[in-house]
Amino acid sequence: MKATRNTMQRSMVLAAVKELRCHPTAEEVYQAVHAKHPAVSKGTVYRNLHLLAQLGEIRCVAMPSGADRFDFRTAPHCHIRCESCGRVFDAEMENPDAIGRQAQFPQGFVLHGCDIVFRGICPDCDKNNKNMEE
Repeated sequence: MKATRNTMQRSMVLAAVKELRCHPTAEEVYQAVHAKHPAVSKGTVYRNLHLLAQLGEIRCVAMPSGADRFDFRTAPHCHIRCESCGRVFDAEMENPDAIGRQAQFPQGFVLHGCDIVFRGICPDCDKNNKNMEE
């Protein structure tokens, strides 16, 4: 990939992802940037999120049946999405890339990596569900 200029808008978007620390959607990042810098457009935020992911400065985590999330942690790790509230959390796994070496792929397929997203219920939602049952 050719070198790109580091623009002020890109720096704002990166700072927002790092400050939010919650695996935000593009819309959540836009809202955070827009609150501080109302002149920055939604398109600018979305383009810069995807460029930052291409550059490896953040990760874009595709969510099955949901909006992509953005993660400031770029080292290999997994995620878990709460099926009740939709929040996304880090899920630590020893050597998540090893799963790719265990999988059987069609002949000639070149693996570039994997994103693993587990599903479950977060402790807050589980607690709320139990309180409602009582």
